[in-house]
Amino acid sequence: MLRRSWSIQQQRSALLFLQQSRLSHAQVQLKEILDETLGGIKSAGTWKEERIIQTPQKVAVRVQNVKSPILNFCANNYLGLANNREVIEASKEALDKYGAGLSSVRFICGTQDIHKELEGKIAKFHGREDAILYISCFDANAGIFEVLLGPEDAVFSDELNHASLIDGIRLCKAKKNRYKHRDMEDLERQLKDSSSSRIKLIVTDGVFSMDGTVAPLPQIVELAERYGALTLIDECHATGFYGSTGRGTEEYHEISGKIDIINSTLGKALGGAAGGYTTGSTELIQLLRQRSRPYLFSNSPPPAITATASKVFDLLQSPNQLISRLKTGTEKFRMMMKAAGFTISGDNHPICPVMIGDAALAAQFAEKMLGRGVYVVGFSYPVVPHGKARIRVQISAAHTEEDIDYCVDAFVAIGRELKLIS
Repeated sequence: MLRRSWSIQQQRSALLFLQQSRLSHAQVQLKEILDETLGGIKSAGTWKEERIIQTPQKVAVRVQNVKSPILNFCANNYLGLANNREVIEASKEALDKYGAGLSSVRFICGTQDIHKELEGKIAKFHGREDAILYISCFDANAGIFEVLLGPEDAVFSDELNHASLIDGIRLCKAKKNRYKHRDMEDLERQLKDSSSSRIKLIVTDGVFSMDGTVAPLPQIVELAERYGALTLIDECHATGFYGSTGRGTEEYHEISGKIDIINSTLGKALGGAAGGYTTGSTELIQLLRQRSRPYLFSNSPPPAITATASKVFDLLQSPNQLISRLKTGTEKFRMMMKAAGFTISGDNHPICPVMIGDAALAAQFAEKMLGRGVYVVGFSYPVVPHGKARIRVQISAAHTEEDIDYCVDAFVAIGRELKLIS
């Protein structure tokens, strides 16, 4: 038993010695490797701290160790529905009616009527034949390429695609091609070189999350038709709010129905909880139900989460001002920031990267913003390329004009303090 007269530090050191003395050689070796790796992350300046939010996800949140509520400008809560009362009530009702979870995968005893209802709503929303639910869009992206593509096929992926698309593609045995970001000449060259492939699949984010740039879908579709290829887009940063009625990048480009496969999330604009899906032809969805490993070997989406998304799709079918309010707020923020002298990357999308350049400066800037009551996060290598650190601001339909004015004023004050703008 430790002596009570010892200091807390002495007690911790003694406990640590006892713990380490019980470790095997392999465990000690692993600890040393992990400590070295973690030290490297910290010294590189890429260590990620997780701030602890003590309130629901909304425009003003309370963060641990910060006295006053702060304005949240870094969530994917595009439509402001994460704390919507109707959505919350739908979730509570499903919890009472269907229970906490299924304790099973879909094909054994994990499919409830609300799962089928939601899949029907997703397919109808996108104008497709069918849809399949996953526990996340990461799983949807991980579960399709291995099933669909074999050694005789070829896949063509934008170099800045989301990590989940990259990981999913790695699992398949198709010939893997990576084309330069939104470079249609490079894509066409690679399509020509793969003319003998059985299935040719072009894969792209609809909207690229680090840059707020939009994929050139009309040109991609034209190339796909010319070279007999199929198309797949990840619509996580478009579904529900992008395009005139929130149908995503297809609608934004006025080519609705031209994309073959759409993967997206329920965890951003559509209530902010969790879940993902693939929507497309009947035959494709049937094949995924039979072969897709993340679907076959993961528990069903919990009833409360399923009901959350289902309610959001109902709200999107009804007249509302959320999409127009989000568009107005986005345009206001981008215009005011550019007028102040900041460089804002991307297209006219609620993802508004404020380009800083230096990684340490971006982290310092974000910390100072928190001190002024605005929650934003700096992004640096390896999340973005060296020398292209930025603060990614994300606008929500729930932000008022006053919220946006306050955020811009904070950016301007700190930008001048750090001599980034005059």
